[in-house]
Amino acid sequence: MSNEIESPPPPAEFVWTSNQTNLCYKSEDGSSWCGKKSECTGMILPLFFEDSWDQNFRAFLYLFGLLYSFLGISIVADVFMCAIEKITSKKKQITISSGSGDEPADVIEVQVWNGTVANLTLMALGSSAPEILLAIVGVVGNEFRAEELGPGTIVGSAAFNLLAIVAVCMVGVPDGESRRIKNFSVFCVTAVCSVFAYFWLLVILVFSSPDVVEVWEAALTFLFFPLLVVVAYAADKGWLFCKSPKSLTDKQRQIELGNVQPGESEEMLEKEYFKDGKVDKKALVSFIRDIKKNTKLSDADAAKIAASKVIDAQPKSRIWYRIGATRNITGGRRINPGSHMSTKLREGEPPLMDDGIMKVYDAINEHDELPNIDYPDSDASKAIVEFHASSAAVMENIGTFKVLICRHGNRSNTARVRVETIDGSATEGNDYIKVDEILTFQPNETEKEIGITIVDDNQWEPDEEFFLKLNLLSNDDHKEVKLGRTSIMEIIILNDDEPGTFQFEKRGHLVKESCGDAMISVIRQNGADGEVVVKWRTVDKSAIHGKDYTGGEGELTFKHGETQRDICIPIVNDLEPEKDEMFEIELVEVTEGAKLGKVKRTAVTITNDDEFNSVMSKLLLMTNANVDGMRVHNETWAQQLKDAMVVNGGDLENATTGDYVMHFLTFGFKLIFALIPPPGMAGGWLCFTVSLIMIGLLVIVVGDLANIFGCLVGLKPEVTAITFVALGTSLPDTFASKTAAVSEKYADNAVGNVTGSNSVNVFMGLGIPWLIASIYWAVKDPEVGFVVEAGALGFSVTLYTICALIAITFIIARRYLPLFGKAELGGNVVMKYVSGGFFILLWILYVVLSSLKSYDIISF
Repeated sequence: MSNEIESPPPPAEFVWTSNQTNLCYKSEDGSSWCGKKSECTGMILPLFFEDSWDQNFRAFLYLFGLLYSFLGISIVADVFMCAIEKITSKKKQITISSGSGDEPADVIEVQVWNGTVANLTLMALGSSAPEILLAIVGVVGNEFRAEELGPGTIVGSAAFNLLAIVAVCMVGVPDGESRRIKNFSVFCVTAVCSVFAYFWLLVILVFSSPDVVEVWEAALTFLFFPLLVVVAYAADKGWLFCKSPKSLTDKQRQIELGNVQPGESEEMLEKEYFKDGKVDKKALVSFIRDIKKNTKLSDADAAKIAASKVIDAQPKSRIWYRIGATRNITGGRRINPGSHMSTKLREGEPPLMDDGIMKVYDAINEHDELPNIDYPDSDASKAIVEFHASSAAVMENIGTFKVLICRHGNRSNTARVRVETIDGSATEGNDYIKVDEILTFQPNETEKEIGITIVDDNQWEPDEEFFLKLNLLSNDDHKEVKLGRTSIMEIIILNDDEPGTFQFEKRGHLVKESCGDAMISVIRQNGADGEVVVKWRTVDKSAIHGKDYTGGEGELTFKHGETQRDICIPIVNDLEPEKDEMFEIELVEVTEGAKLGKVKRTAVTITNDDEFNSVMSKLLLMTNANVDGMRVHNETWAQQLKDAMVVNGGDLENATTGDYVMHFLTFGFKLIFALIPPPGMAGGWLCFTVSLIMIGLLVIVVGDLANIFGCLVGLKPEVTAITFVALGTSLPDTFASKTAAVSEKYADNAVGNVTGSNSVNVFMGLGIPWLIASIYWAVKDPEVGFVVEAGALGFSVTLYTICALIAITFIIARRYLPLFGKAELGGNVVMKYVSGGFFILLWILYVVLSSLKSYDIISF
């Protein structure tokens, strides 16, 4: 063994000395070198020899591993919180009245878990599990001695949650809107407890027994957690504050039975369609009838919107937003209803832009009642081109006459179609001149004419006909253009110069209630000279105008030579099985000396749609399928594995490039954690237990990565904790709170749970590991005890407590001051940015001062 070196040369072989402090190399010639083993180690890392690697390269690898491990924690926490969502969503039936005679008993469903209790227990554990387990693993893995990473992460996360996340929510509320905390009494309780929790840490570390945590102190710290739950529950029930029973309406007292989330109770009973987020045939019929009254949505699109309204009607917890945020980050299956509203019609068609299904969905959500909107038909994104009339008759000696071609639908782009002639009894060359040309409609151009030349051979012959046909071009133009109903036009060559006789094509028409529009043809015979206007009107019989169909009076204009036009009568589909109904249409007047024929009145019979039940069953199945696609948790392993293996849970149509990238990066984590028993098994408890163990294993790796990275770059563990680790574990919460602030009417799920989570972090995240360690040292060495030096931790806690008092006071002031809009979030545009900037400044100040104290640059 020779002299010690800092960076040994690359050897072929190495061995560790018995005391595990020196690293020795042995070369082929027998000489050896020894150097001091790197001090940058953790519980299980490094797994292999890294000491000879470049230190900057090692630091980069550990930083990448740390950031990457945060994705893994987010994914396994997603599974863990799905289990919690399954557990806390359990409901029970309560019989309000037993019923009498033939009347059924009045039974309602209520949630087993109180919303406040669920938020402070399982849901708080779900969002804080990584920080809590990191503190527990840190103490146990450090031979029951105090360590800096766990407590530092808890205090750092609390600062980030209260200051940074609340700032994001303040600014994130759309301009002109505001959000108030509805259950303010619960917020006050958790806010006081969150400040008290950190003040209590100061008492333990500095005043009661300086630098030593005794068993009774740790036990009391943990016992504060159930005490907080009891007090918050009492505040939720109104037992802590004077509340007159008379101030509660019967509806509110009934709501109290079902412990739904804050801000959702009144909404749930006021929902017109899917109360409590349940879909049944009766509710679906009501919804589909109203939504299709003023729109032309397909059944599939209507089922998608119905499913989204079902999800919207369900009470949502903060954990629901946390799961949604995690999946947005990692490319997982979306649970947000809006994300399933496709912006495409079908394969090969362009995006609908503002005229798509999202327009209807957004419009519905902006109003309590369904709005009277004119939803464009399914082809509104394309230019629709067709002939003005389906047939025309012309004199043989007319020479060249004009045929009108119309464009409607999307008028913003250039549209091109091909027009060509097809022989009938009349042939090209002998009776007419062939046409084969391309028509180009410029933007906003709606009509074009094409000249058709008739050959006059001066020989008598019977009436003959040929056809004009519209064709789509073979290039990309067909993506912007669609042919209308009248894409083929018949041209009849006559030897007559009379204006003609007008009558219905048939004496009766049979249409289904679900047909949409009834097309009733009027034909022109015995001449086609000049432009003629035909007036018509509807006559109610068993079918009533405005209820069963949309009729009234109207006019049809026959251009010179046109021989057939259609009257369009919208049929109202009320989605109710009923008897056949009938109305009539009559031709009442013609102009230009034309005549009415014998069939000047026709009967239109609306038949009961025999497919009603099958159609509604199909819609019910499609709606349930869409609801299932937006489920939070999985019931089976098959569903869980599918979500893990396919980007966006299989919804490829709505997947973005970012989704594919993140799915590729997180595929390994997703596949491993898909092996956890799904929440649908054993009521979610099996998934809860296994995923909690998985989180514990993963935080061991996170703790090692953070400690080794900090060691390599010269960061102390407490600085690494309040920066990298705190931000990494709190990032999903940031997106969840931002989404809740934008989506909900109240601020409870956005910031109301932040204070509660911060309290739970201390009472459980420090109470449990400190209780374990203090008991261990009380048994092993009572005189020494469990040593926890105040130092940087005490300063960090003191600084956070001051910032928390300022922040909570500021939040309460926003609630009552008109300057801020009398709301915790949003309000006055200028002041919300001022508020957000102030909170971010407080957080930066906390991080900077805490870091300076860690390096003893400032004293405390």
